[in-house]
Amino acid sequence: MAGQRITAVEYIRGVAMLGVVGIHTGACTLTNPNVNLHLFALLEIASRFSVPIFFFVSAFGLFRSHPLERELNYGQFMLRRFRTVLFPYLTWSILYMLHYSLLYHDFSIWKPILVYKYFLFGLASYQLYFLVILLWFYAFFPLWRWMARAIIRNPAPLLGILLLLQIVFNYYSCYILRPSDFSNRYLAILIEYRLSYWVVHYLFIFMLGAVCAARLTAFIRFTEQFRTAIYCFFASTLAGMLALYYYLIIIGQKGPEEAVNIAQQLSPIGVLYTLAACLFLFTFFRQAAISKPITSALSLLSEHSYPVYLFHPFLIHYLMKGLETGGFMMTTTVTALFYLLIVTGSLAFAIALKQLSYPLPFLGLLLSGKTITHKTKA
Repeated sequence: MAGQRITAVEYIRGVAMLGVVGIHTGACTLTNPNVNLHLFALLEIASRFSVPIFFFVSAFGLFRSHPLERELNYGQFMLRRFRTVLFPYLTWSILYMLHYSLLYHDFSIWKPILVYKYFLFGLASYQLYFLVILLWFYAFFPLWRWMARAIIRNPAPLLGILLLLQIVFNYYSCYILRPSDFSNRYLAILIEYRLSYWVVHYLFIFMLGAVCAARLTAFIRFTEQFRTAIYCFFASTLAGMLALYYYLIIIGQKGPEEAVNIAQQLSPIGVLYTLAACLFLFTFFRQAAISKPITSALSLLSEHSYPVYLFHPFLIHYLMKGLETGGFMMTTTVTALFYLLIVTGSLAFAIALKQLSYPLPFLGLLLSGKTITHKTKA
């Protein structure tokens, strides 16, 4: 079963990609002083599972392709991950940094005292930190395999304990821990950028993906047996996220950006919402009758999600410039069109990159971590 194609997980990746674009589109709506708070909630709150669920999907794929029953060749494993993640990460970091320097005539970021932070913490563009955390997950893959072996012996209580520890740790990291509490400059920097590389922020959701992959038959049986409860769990956690957001806006008198920074994916309700989204989407895509056009679109998004993820901030930047030049505000209609253009434009780039990678495999390696021939994908 290790090589079995799990379409539900592919569709989850496609939905997550749509959610990530939604989150970044939501940030752009704040340029409108009269931002639609409900649209902002849809883009920024309902989509909050999108980034952490990628860790679920990544772990699921890793543990399906590297089953616990087989020996792990760690050297070969890391060489492959360097190719698929490290090369594109470095390439896109350089591209975003060059873009910034040429656009704003500011080359100070290339000073050694600054450039190391950009590469170590994924600061070249706001989405690249995900790849830094992913690389750290890869680096400690033998540890996660050991943990998975321990958890699958008694998954329900052990995952429950890990979930509780995750909520406590994330609360401390997000709402209590401050860089100013540390007098050592370098330690303060490490604390300041902790969200960009501390894998422990997403450890539960990663291990959930690992356990679900390792015990796929039992996981499928669980989703079939408790489908109604899973749907209710998802609805209640989504309601909890929205309730916290509207409470902060209406009662707490917070601005929408500040409200989202509190009601985010690492908050206690955010962790539960991500868990619920994993269970709900997997259950829904396995059991619901979904039309062929929708599944085809999700498969297409899933297949090209990586280059879409890497490229779409470029497109966001220039579309925003175009709107500013044309004097357009991010109204509800403009936002919807903006989102559609970002998704379709980024997808078009990803498809074009794949086609260019046939005659130019080195380009594919640098920009998407893949060398593609007409017969196979390496």
